[in-house]
Amino acid sequence: MPPPPLDAPAIEVRGLRKAFGATPALGGVDLTVAPGTVCGLLGPNGAGKTTMVRILATLSLPDGGTARVAGHDVVGHPARVRGSIALTGQYASVDEVISGRDNLEMFARLYRMRGAAVRRRAEELLERFGLTDAAHRPVRTYSGGMRRRLDLAVGLVVPPVVMFLDEPTTGLDPQSRVGLWESVRELVRAGTTVLLTTQYLEEADQLADRIAVLTDPDGTGGQVVAEGTPFELKSALGGESIDLTVRHAEQLGRAAEILTREGGRAATLADDPRRATLAVGAGGLPGTAVLAAVLGELDNAGIAVEDLALRRPTLDEVFLNLMNRPSRDREMA
Repeated sequence: MPPPPLDAPAIEVRGLRKAFGATPALGGVDLTVAPGTVCGLLGPNGAGKTTMVRILATLSLPDGGTARVAGHDVVGHPARVRGSIALTGQYASVDEVISGRDNLEMFARLYRMRGAAVRRRAEELLERFGLTDAAHRPVRTYSGGMRRRLDLAVGLVVPPVVMFLDEPTTGLDPQSRVGLWESVRELVRAGTTVLLTTQYLEEADQLADRIAVLTDPDGTGGQVVAEGTPFELKSALGGESIDLTVRHAEQLGRAAEILTREGGRAATLADDPRRATLAVGAGGLPGTAVLAAVLGELDNAGIAVEDLALRRPTLDEVFLNLMNRPSRDREMA
């Protein structure tokens, strides 16, 4: 039961502004999200991520600008927007007293399903989210990961065109987080568009087709200061690096000489007396070519290598770089 297809952007935001009294929250946000994709919305606390989600979900009115979700204006046609979306917030919103099955059947009836269709949809979602064995247990006995999966299942009783996931894995253990990631991937494969806010940059790297970084560069409210695929954002930060750890500290000097010669630039020695780093790319030989040459020369020189790896920038580094750059530079990113 996939959602109906869209022939327009799933989310289209232009100049969106919001303030709470004298405190600006959004300072003119522009964002477009293509149908059937995951857009990761990143930013520090207070950047306006949740405020933006609340506006898009028709829970709050903007002070200016426009926003359309599933082709509908959030101010002019809020009921149409609400009929096209689902929202999963930072905390599970299901009823903890009744069972997982009862929660799903209750929401199905609220969506005007009747009879066998209610039970059939509940069974489908319990099986899809791995909750069949716990279907009759009160939700208060569920683990955090199980509650989050049930919360997501409730949002899919009627598959939404757009789903907002506002920090959905907050407080989950790594195994539960990975399980929820796979549930999100299945949701997108079925045709739903997802706007994901998260504090876990690895989560955005794993799930998002595109990422928008929201921050307040000049105290006038949150703005999108960088946008692109995870690969594009990491590539914009800089090239790759080769990290080398030798087994014996007395061999590091010779190893650093090899790194410098093969890479065409000076290697950097780390605080660890057995480690050195070489920046590669940025107009030079590809990192993989330099890595292969370095490995051969180290072997010829009889240098015992404990670890040798080609490392690319992480989203964490991209994020920290954007937060630490002057506002004018961020606006140009």
